[in-house]
Amino acid sequence: MTETPPSFADRPPAGDVLADMLRAVRLTGAIFLKASFTEPFGVLSPQRYDPTIPMAHLRHISVFHYVATGGCNIETAGGQRRELVAGDLVLLPFAAEHKLWRGDAEFTPASSIVHQDAKEGVWSFTHGGGGTETRFVCGFIESAEMMFAPMFRSLPEMLVDRADDEAVGSGIAKTIGELLANVDSLTPGAEVILGRMMELLFVELLRRHAARLPPGSKGLLAALNDPLVGRALHLLQADSSRRWTTDELAREVGASRTVLGERFNSVLGKPPIEYLTNWRIQLAADRLRNAKDPIARIAIDSGYESEAAFNRAFKRVTGLTPGRWREGGGDSPPLMPIQFGRPP
Repeated sequence: MTETPPSFADRPPAGDVLADMLRAVRLTGAIFLKASFTEPFGVLSPQRYDPTIPMAHLRHISVFHYVATGGCNIETAGGQRRELVAGDLVLLPFAAEHKLWRGDAEFTPASSIVHQDAKEGVWSFTHGGGGTETRFVCGFIESAEMMFAPMFRSLPEMLVDRADDEAVGSGIAKTIGELLANVDSLTPGAEVILGRMMELLFVELLRRHAARLPPGSKGLLAALNDPLVGRALHLLQADSSRRWTTDELAREVGASRTVLGERFNSVLGKPPIEYLTNWRIQLAADRLRNAKDPIARIAIDSGYESEAAFNRAFKRVTGLTPGRWREGGGDSPPLMPIQFGRPP
């Protein structure tokens, strides 16, 4: 048997590469809702939110729905339908318009039935015809940087997992139990705890989604399961300011330039150096927004020879100049297509 090259033998676990990706994306702005819907009911959650409701100020949000009791149907903007039952945890990465219903009822806009709970930090929905009750707890994750993160753009419209799955008994189920307890009690400091819990759920759902992808899948999460591409991603992310060439990267992972390029294009739909550019810009975007370093310093640290070269790369990826992004222009998502389930 041919000996495994050392570069593959010490390949980091896919979870480590995913953790690197998520550390580069700042998750903030979680807001929590409790919903009590009674059959028959129909609720329409819009893509754009009215300024009077809690998540209106968020730049980009991903939506969680946890079905605590009961069950209903859900339909996404792209037409995916799913019957939800108690214990289901739903992630809608793009917060696009979606419908929730049970029985025969007209759809009511969510913005017309939400109200501030007596406890600060929690909003509530109460709606329906008085029959069998379905209870939800909902959360929102915000990240402007996530809009152009390759990992995010390759996600499907909807991910559904089971909070009571034995395989995640000490993970998702425990977090969900603590989340429900904190939403009900909302003691001082609970909002911070709830925010952290939503981040943990987000990470865990992505990990599980990546692990379940079948062979031949495309996109960044699928790339984590590819020995060659996963190792290359780890190297690029660990030393993103290095002036990598495809030849150098191929030598590091123990493959030819041709094989490496073919694997990247097959799984990610782009060559390694283009991926590196997107990764650098993702890191720089967070730093521009949350640090006071001069743009020229960020450009050099990101691996660019000049501020002008960095400006061109940043605008090509995000649609905005670094200065405009730092001023808050990123509050409006960059104009770029999002392809569900396919590499960008």
